Amino acid sequence: MCGIAGILEMDDRRPASAAVLERMLAAIRHRGPDEDGREIDRNLAMGMRRLSIIDLAGGSQPMYDESGRYAIVFNGEIYNYRELRAQLSARGHVLRTHSDTEVIVHLFEERGAACLEALRGMFAIAIWDSLTQRLFLARDRLGIKPLYYTRRGQTLVFASEIKALLQHPAVPRQLDQRALSDYLSLKYVPGPQTMFAGIHSLLPGHFLLADRDTVKIEQYWDVSFAKPSGSPRGEAEYIEELERLLKESIRLRLRSDVPFGAFLSGGVDSSLIVALMAEQLDAPVQTFSVGFAGSEGADELPYARQVARRFGCDHHSFQITAEDFVQHAEDVLWHLDQPIADQATVATHMVARLARQHVKMVLTGEGGDELFAGYARYQGDRYAALTRWLPPLVGRGMRGVCSHLPGLRRGKIAVNALSYRDQATRFANWFPMFTDDRKRSLLANWPAHLAAGARPVYDALLKGCDAAHPLDRMLYCDTKAWLVDYLLLRGDKLSMANSLEARVPLLDHRVVEFAAALPVDLKIRGRTRKYLLRRVAERWLPAEIIHRPKQGFPIPIDRWLRHEARELVEDNLSEQTIRRRDLFDCRVVRRLVQRHQSGYADHATELWGLISLEMWMRRFIDAPQTPSATATPCQTSSGC
Repeated sequence: MCGIAGILEMDDRRPASAAVLERMLAAIRHRGPDEDGREIDRNLAMGMRRLSIIDLAGGSQPMYDESGRYAIVFNGEIYNYRELRAQLSARGHVLRTHSDTEVIVHLFEERGAACLEALRGMFAIAIWDSLTQRLFLARDRLGIKPLYYTRRGQTLVFASEIKALLQHPAVPRQLDQRALSDYLSLKYVPGPQTMFAGIHSLLPGHFLLADRDTVKIEQYWDVSFAKPSGSPRGEAEYIEELERLLKESIRLRLRSDVPFGAFLSGGVDSSLIVALMAEQLDAPVQTFSVGFAGSEGADELPYARQVARRFGCDHHSFQITAEDFVQHAEDVLWHLDQPIADQATVATHMVARLARQHVKMVLTGEGGDELFAGYARYQGDRYAALTRWLPPLVGRGMRGVCSHLPGLRRGKIAVNALSYRDQATRFANWFPMFTDDRKRSLLANWPAHLAAGARPVYDALLKGCDAAHPLDRMLYCDTKAWLVDYLLLRGDKLSMANSLEARVPLLDHRVVEFAAALPVDLKIRGRTRKYLLRRVAERWLPAEIIHRPKQGFPIPIDRWLRHEARELVEDNLSEQTIRRRDLFDCRVVRRLVQRHQSGYADHATELWGLISLEMWMRRFIDAPQTPSATATPCQTSSGC
């Protein structure tokens, strides 16, 4: 587990700067405090910071093939590396270590980009071919590990975190207005764009090839929702296969040379993972949970303790206060690189900090909701069949009436989404920061195409989707965007901020492919969401864990922004600040603040999103600018 960074100068007359690489690696030291390494070869300078998990003594990077032609730096874990190592040795390869990193470079020597098909894990990879002077970058299928790049003239810069890219003097700090608009709709910035103009994320399941002449990006994997042909299988058979896949995924992710544990929320996903870990381990599982001061009886700590007791875990927990929230909010934003309108980021950071005091690696439960349909919006979208006939004028009237009603936030979200007949627009409005109508008011002075909603994001996603059923199409979009750029980004950045590796067993690509191909009635049946996963969980967990309502992180942010954290609102959303930025309509922001502070409405999500944006602007955009060349975006399957 590491952080990687590098520079490729595509102009042969200009050597890559080793000094700039050092600054880039220093910016991500938290990702790998144990060790560093670098490869310098004329126009290429790349390196890594290592958090040693596998082969502590022999896993130093860069690593090379037998001839020394290929050099690799790597962030992640390849869980089937032992099996791949045995196969490589049988084919005559000489491997000098027991590291998963070395397996990749030998596979690349054999197969080139096709080596990615053999890898089972999470990864961001950089391989340099010293003979052809070609750079290969790749990101894992689901996007568990981040990888960013920017091209400035004839300079290509890449890194695990954006803050490392910003150390290069050719990379400016400029706001991307299209990304900001999507953030205001979705609460996050969907890839490949980032909040920085000209800086892109390499999409999950893609690789990048760069040489003196071109930079090309190609897709090597996508999830298919096509249903298998042949005789239908019985429910019992699906249950058996899912349990087998989960046990295998967890077994592979328990391969570690350092102490490990698990995040335990007390929900179905994390509880089932802990149960299956306990079955495979001789020692107690170390588990970690957080709650919130003042939320006694509303948070999930009692359920987490119940599961920990049932499986004999060594359990650790604590409660976050409003003071903790205020104290850590800005540091969390720094580690995220981009704002996310998610109050749970501080909780994620603090539970990772707690875990790092005891272990170096954890398993987490991310992905279960997106694979097996766990969110209420998946059930709610079924009512679209009843509202599809609504004329646009009626839908607009429904949204207008709801916007003026006090309270009922979730109900208003549902009415707002279901009032749209277009599928992409409806999907974009199921869980927004600002609804399309309210965003247009907020951005009253923006060009119409930038002030519009996030429908283009979902239109683009749905073009790549082979699913027919609306539920599967919604799950595809969430797996490609919400999961990657919201949940996994949060999980990676905030675990690595604490030098902690987080593994995600539900996102083994074989589990993902199995879930996608399931009949929809095994995902939602009646009022039961995550139906098949719950059937597996019934074999391991008590009924009160399996069938209780979903809570997530019940942060009392609405109360904190009115009282203990009110200073954050007054400082970041003052009229003077809003006017100085000249991005938003001051009247709209003032109305949001007043309605929230009076208790008339709960605008905590919108306010926290705007506060996060302002803190990000101060930390990243207001920093001194550096001269730069014009950014050149790279398009899938084409040169730039």
